Amino acid sequence: MSAIATREHFATAHKASIETFATLTNKAFAQFERLSALNVNAARSALEDSLTAVQSLQSAKNPQELIALQASLAQPMLDKAIAYGRSVQEITSEAQQEITKLFEAQVAEINKTFADTLERAAKTAPAGSEPVFAAIKSAMALSSNVYDSVSKATKQVAEAAEANVAAATEATVEAVKATSAKTTAAAKAA
Repeated sequence: MSAIATREHFATAHKASIETFATLTNKAFAQFERLSALNVNAARSALEDSLTAVQSLQSAKNPQELIALQASLAQPMLDKAIAYGRSVQEITSEAQQEITKLFEAQVAEINKTFADTLERAAKTAPAGSEPVFAAIKSAMALSSNVYDSVSKATKQVAEAAEANVAAATEATVEAVKATSAKTTAAAKAA
């Protein structure tokens, strides 16, 4: 393999790395923009809801009515908080998937480039060096299999974590609804 071909090969790989970095940076900024917009909208909504709640609570004529109003205001706020959490989770999950795809594509390209370089080197290597190249190819195949296994395990862990968060969120919603119902019933009974 000539020195010129090697330099061109590394220049191409370097250019691909820079393009991947630029793509990754753009995707990160897009996700940041989405999270920022979500946060601004959530803050605006929370402020508006708080002002409305204060005005409603000021109109209460007695403690029972105050308790009933508090209970009726809690559920919409909880629903918005849950929707906000789900939106954040969705945005971060999408970002993770996009980054994973880019990373996997980059690893595949690096492996292909390395395999091509190894193949070219093997063709020009002195006689008797075949076992060395066979060992390197075997190590590459093994590392590729390990990477695939780790990647699959990581995806399974992420999916399990998402399922656990969803289950915990649902359990919290049900607990708050039950508590809210009890509070409303107690206020009406008093």
